[in-house]
Amino acid sequence: MNARDRDDEGRARSARPRDGLGRPLPYGDAGVERQPEGVVRSPGETVREAQRLLDAGMPFHAHEVFEDAWKSGPEDGAPLWRGLAQLAVGLTHAARGNAVGGARLLRRGAAGIDGLDGDAYGIDVPGLVRWARELAGRVEAGGPAVDPVREAPRLAGGGLE
Repeated sequence: MNARDRDDEGRARSARPRDGLGRPLPYGDAGVERQPEGVVRSPGETVREAQRLLDAGMPFHAHEVFEDAWKSGPEDGAPLWRGLAQLAVGLTHAARGNAVGGARLLRRGAAGIDGLDGDAYGIDVPGLVRWARELAGRVEAGGPAVDPVREAPRLAGGGLE
């Protein structure tokens, strides 16, 4: 690994550009700007930013937003954000054509948030659980290719839209 493949603190971090699904592209290709890491957002800001990214067909990047909320927020909120991150990664894998990994992560994320209260943040938890399980079933059954824009879930059922 060379110097450009390390972050400012010396940690390994590929400098290769990435596409909207987080796949590495060759050096020199135009890619999608990465999400900054470690951003602390309010729950509402997290939901809005993740929804913007999901709507743009960038579930990998939405997963990074959820991961920041999971790791920087209160411990009692971690299961919701972790589950949402898993749903976003599941959609990412399904859109990349990885049916096994996509379905597995969609189901894991759905199980992680099933029964949680998302009302405080306007998140439609039951709707997301249904969406994830339905998409996982279609992916496992070998349904048509997953379009991340068309399949993007609606996170909020109410006030954050």
